[in-house]
Amino acid sequence: MDILQAIVLGVVEGLTEYLPVSSTGHLIIAQYLLGMRESSALSAFEVCIQGGAILAVLGLYFPRVAQMWRGLLGKAPEGRRLAVNLLIGFFPAAVVGLIGSRFIKTYLFNAPTVMVSWALGGIVILLYVRARQRAGKADAGIPLERLSARGALGIGLMQCIAMCPGVSRSLMTMLGGLCAGLSLAAAVEFSFLLGLITLGAATCHDAVAHGADMLQQIGWQAMLIGTLVAWVSSIVAVKWMVAFLQRHSLSIFGWYRLVAAAFMLLLITQGLR
Repeated sequence: MDILQAIVLGVVEGLTEYLPVSSTGHLIIAQYLLGMRESSALSAFEVCIQGGAILAVLGLYFPRVAQMWRGLLGKAPEGRRLAVNLLIGFFPAAVVGLIGSRFIKTYLFNAPTVMVSWALGGIVILLYVRARQRAGKADAGIPLERLSARGALGIGLMQCIAMCPGVSRSLMTMLGGLCAGLSLAAAVEFSFLLGLITLGAATCHDAVAHGADMLQQIGWQAMLIGTLVAWVSSIVAVKWMVAFLQRHSLSIFGWYRLVAAAFMLLLITQGLR
């Protein structure tokens, strides 16, 4: 992998990881357009540069992370409750990932699956936003501190659906948070914080399992640059989305997903698998 390819993949990963548009689908397209052959090392690289996205959220939400740490030390009850809820939300994905990761990677990591997931996700977003506006609940919802353990588990179960490429972990956890009664801002924040654990676990797993292959086939320079670029672009994406959703709904992401699905269909007809 050359440095330009590492930069492009880092930008794509960082910009799309926390948006409800599926980073996996965008990385598949980027890999195809760059003429890169699929391999276990490349797949692991695309997971491990999530470390940059993790660092971005750690920095942007450090007060929350510090609050949870104080809570685990018995000094901040609200922080402890949030930390416990995040662990509850992570548990279903950990179980499903251990049991079904091989099946998912073998049969679902392909362009047609991503295309269908993009389209269905876009439709779901548009229908949900419309129903929420009709019900007069566009800005309603409880703060993050009032999320129950049952609500956190529901969000975790929704996150499992996102193991299908193209669905988007961020989308499912945001919708899960909204269904659990959170406000949009709280649902977005919980999604980001849950990503710290979920993405962190996936990154550590692939780094241990394929670290030697990545160093040999990709090189540490490309890995470092890809991670750094993902870190910077994630900061930009997270700040933009938080500011955007303070004034607008999720609808733009629904329309974007439908356009992306159409573009993916075009690439499939050109030979993308």
